[in-house]
Amino acid sequence: MCLCLLTAAAAGGPLQYTVPVVGAELGRTTVTAIGAVLILFLLMGSGFFSSSEIAMFSLPAHQIDAMVEQGLRGARAVRSLKEDPHRLLVTILVGNNMVNITMSSVSTTVVGFYLDAGTAVAVSSLGITSMVLIFGESAPKSYAVENTEAHARRVARGLKIVEKVLWPLITLFYYLTGVVNRLTGGNPSIESTYVTRDEIRNIIKTGEREGVLDEEERQLLQRALRFTDASAKEVMTPRLDMEAVSADATVREAVERCIQSGHARLPAYEGSLDDIVGVFDIRNLAEVDYDDGTDLLVRDVVTPSLHVPESKNVDELLTEMRENRLQMVMVVDEFGATGGLITMEDVLEEIVGEILVGGEDHPIESVDDTEVLARGDVNIEAVNEALDIDLPEAEEFETIAGFIFNRAGRLVEQGETFDYENVTLRAEQVEDTRIRRIRVTVDRQLDRADDEGPAVEGDEFE
Repeated sequence: MCLCLLTAAAAGGPLQYTVPVVGAELGRTTVTAIGAVLILFLLMGSGFFSSSEIAMFSLPAHQIDAMVEQGLRGARAVRSLKEDPHRLLVTILVGNNMVNITMSSVSTTVVGFYLDAGTAVAVSSLGITSMVLIFGESAPKSYAVENTEAHARRVARGLKIVEKVLWPLITLFYYLTGVVNRLTGGNPSIESTYVTRDEIRNIIKTGEREGVLDEEERQLLQRALRFTDASAKEVMTPRLDMEAVSADATVREAVERCIQSGHARLPAYEGSLDDIVGVFDIRNLAEVDYDDGTDLLVRDVVTPSLHVPESKNVDELLTEMRENRLQMVMVVDEFGATGGLITMEDVLEEIVGEILVGGEDHPIESVDDTEVLARGDVNIEAVNEALDIDLPEAEEFETIAGFIFNRAGRLVEQGETFDYENVTLRAEQVEDTRIRRIRVTVDRQLDRADDEGPAVEGDEFE
C-alpha cells in the first residue's frame, strides 16, 4: 500500500487517485477474511449433514425404541424423523448440497480476487473438493459410524430446525423425487422396518466367522429361524416309519407292542392306518387294572387325536399342541389319508437338533469337510448346511432321498451314484424301494460355473 502511494507521488500524480487503490485493497482483504470464515462454517455444515445421514440411517428401529423407553435426550426427535425416512433423506441432501454449492461459490469469488477466472475456478474446485472429502465427508462419517446412537440423538434437533427453515424447498423436492420414483418404477421406501430374515442369517454367519458364536450356537439360531417356515410334512415321521396298534387289540398286547417299539405312546387305528381313532399312551394306564381285565381293549383307553394337514405351519402346530396338551398329532394328505405323525419331540428337534435315543445313529455323520453320510429322510437344507452346498429344494420333495428319486425318475439301486454340479451322491444303503443312507461328497476344486446349464439336464446315474 505504501508502495502505491510512493509510486503515485513520484509520478507527480494527484494524491486522490491513491484512495480507490487503498479502498480496493481493504475491501479485498475484508471479503477474503469473511469468505474464509464463511467457508469454515459451511464446511462444518457439510460435516453435520454427512454425519447425520450415516448416524440416522445406521440406527435400527429397535434401537430407537429402546432409546425412547430409556428416556434419552433427543431420542423422540430421532424417532420422529425416522417415521418418514424419505423426507429425512431429502432434508439431509438439500442441506448438504446447499452448503457445498455455497462453499464452492464463495471460494471461487475469493480466489477470483487474486487469480484470473479460469485459474480461480480450477483452484477453488480442487481446494474445496479436497476439504469437503476430508473434513466434510470422511472424518464426520467415520465419527458417526463409531458413535451412531449418541450422534443421532445429538443431530436430531438440528435436523428438525433445518426441516422447518427449509420447509418449502424440502417439500418441493420431496414430491419431485416421489414422482421420479413412480416414473422409473423405483421403490419410494428408503428402508424397511427392522431387519430382514436374510440379514439375520448373514449376521449369524458373520458371528461364527468372527468367533462371537460357536458352531452349535450358529446351528441353533439358524434352526430357530427355519422353524417358523417349516410345514408339518417336513417334520412328520412318514407313514412307512410309523408304529401303531389296532384298536381291537387288548391293553396287554398294546403295552407289549409299545415295549417292543420303544415308544410310550402309539396311534390306534380301526381297520387301517387311514382310520386313526386315538392315541394309546402307557402313562394313562396308572389307574387302569388291565392284568385281570383281559377283555379291556385299546379303544377303551385311547385319548382323542388331532388331525392336521401336511401344509400346517409347525409354529402354529406347536401352539395348538401346547394349548391342548397333546404329545402326538396325526398328519393327513390332501386325500384325507394318513401321511404320518408328529410328536412333541419331532417339533423340538426342529430347533435343538436330532435327539438321539439308545443306539440310534446320527442323521448326518461327518466324514470330513467334503463328505457326509446322511439318512435318506434327512431334509435337504440340513445337508446343504452341513457341507455348505446348494442342492435345490422343490415342492415335490424335502429329503435328500426324494431329491435323488426326483433326478433319477425311477427306483434306485444300492451303489448307484448321481452328480449334481460339484456334488456326488451315492446310494450307500437301499432296502426294498427305500434309500436308507446316502454318501454326499463335494468337490471344492470344481468350478460350478462349468457345470451349470444344459450339462445338468444330462446328468445320469453311472
